[in-house]
Amino acid sequence: MSGGLISNLFLNEKSIIELSKEQIKLAYKEDERPWVVGYSGGKDSTVVVQLVFEALSEMNQVDLTKKVYVISSDTLIETPLIINSINKTLTLIQEAAFKKGLPIETHKVKPEPKNSFWVNLIGRGYPSPNQTFRWCTDRLKIEPANSFVMNKVSSFGEVIMVLGVREDESVSRGNSIREHTIEGQRFMRHSTLPNAFVYAPIRSFSLDDVWDYLLNNPSPWGDDNYELHRLYQDSNSGECPLVIDKSIKESAGSCGNSRFGCWVCTVVTEDKALTGFIQSGHDWMKPLLDFRNWLTAIRDDRTKRMKYRMNGQIYFREVKVDEINGVPHVMIPKKSGRKAVNVPLEKYDIVEKDGIQEYLQMNNIDLSAAEDQKLLIRYEEETLDGLLVEKYAQLGLGPYTMETRREILTRLLALQLTVHHPEDPHYELISEDELKEIRRTWLKQGDWEDWVPLLYTKVYGNQSAIFWEHDDRPLLDSEQISQLELLCKEYNVDIKVMRKLINVEKNYAGYKFRRGLNDEIGNILKQDYLHL
Repeated sequence: MSGGLISNLFLNEKSIIELSKEQIKLAYKEDERPWVVGYSGGKDSTVVVQLVFEALSEMNQVDLTKKVYVISSDTLIETPLIINSINKTLTLIQEAAFKKGLPIETHKVKPEPKNSFWVNLIGRGYPSPNQTFRWCTDRLKIEPANSFVMNKVSSFGEVIMVLGVREDESVSRGNSIREHTIEGQRFMRHSTLPNAFVYAPIRSFSLDDVWDYLLNNPSPWGDDNYELHRLYQDSNSGECPLVIDKSIKESAGSCGNSRFGCWVCTVVTEDKALTGFIQSGHDWMKPLLDFRNWLTAIRDDRTKRMKYRMNGQIYFREVKVDEINGVPHVMIPKKSGRKAVNVPLEKYDIVEKDGIQEYLQMNNIDLSAAEDQKLLIRYEEETLDGLLVEKYAQLGLGPYTMETRREILTRLLALQLTVHHPEDPHYELISEDELKEIRRTWLKQGDWEDWVPLLYTKVYGNQSAIFWEHDDRPLLDSEQISQLELLCKEYNVDIKVMRKLINVEKNYAGYKFRRGLNDEIGNILKQDYLHL
């Protein structure tokens, strides 16, 4: 047998793990750019962190010249047992790295209170996320992670993102990796972050490679990889990755079917994460699942939503009118697996498009109120052939009404009071900072009754531990509010607009230069629903 053939046989015996660690060592020593390693608590990110940890452990101390930051995203609504596990693991990694003298730092990134899920949903009235309006990923995951990365960019000039992405994970993920790869280059340029590059050390791993490594190589910081394997077997679900790229957030998919997603995920029809935990014996999570299911059910309830967008814009959603058994029905399509709704046409008031304003005024209809006006707008649209076709539409839905937001907050606080995490006595569903941010948001929108402290006291009793800032209290008392409402009604002035205008004046009171005041007043007065 020739020497070349023997050499090739020995080369082939080198495992994919050994080759990966060799590549990691070379990549680490290639330059002085610090690494930011994404860790989600799932299998792929665990493999990457463990490989990096082992590779650095095998290197000479003199070569360990730059920092490796291991970051994990806490959306503040993580599945309860998972976030506890991630917190524990980050601590273990940090302690083990310190003992071995490795330049590894662990960090948990989370959204600011003003961008949190509950502040957006309850405070601003965003409808719960779905496939077509998935506002949560940007605010809860991408922006906090990117903020950490850009902070390091400002300090070091450039950084390397080390991610647990694999080509065979999905067709879209594989295409995305190949699209951003530069032939002959180890690092891929990040598609949206300037001066950030991506390194994917397990891009060629198969699923079998991942589990073969984890189950045959004990965690260097003392975690139980077999427990992680059991977690996947129990749930039959995947990993919710640390998303740091807005261009691939859609292809990353929802994490609602994963053990490593948000407990309140409404993007999916069925939450397999919470269901899996409950079936595994964690009965205390059942109220969380019930709340999540209720939140999903009310999303398209027209009595729960305003009939204009947050900026006051009115829009129309076309509906079809067809006969069922000879009776005209309004056919309202539904998305995300929900059934379509068919309502007899006679249940609606039909109004011509150019007569909407008059109709609303004559019937004293408030488009922000918690009711479905059963209003159908009729209009004509010209086809490409020049023919006029009669069409029908409903007023499109906007944010949750204030009544609905108060209902959600009350239910959430009651849930927080009754749910007890067996492993975390300090577990909370919504933080004090978030409650105060919701309060500020509501007050700015004209909530002079100051509902947040009232609802909190209603649920928790008078022994409230939260100090509500004096400066945030409303301008007028209940009697003054009542008098103002009567005056607005007498002179046909929108009370919601009046509340906002008075709040703007309050915010600018005392300033010598009140730049921006006219713009804010103009934005309030230009709301579409005032000028139908």
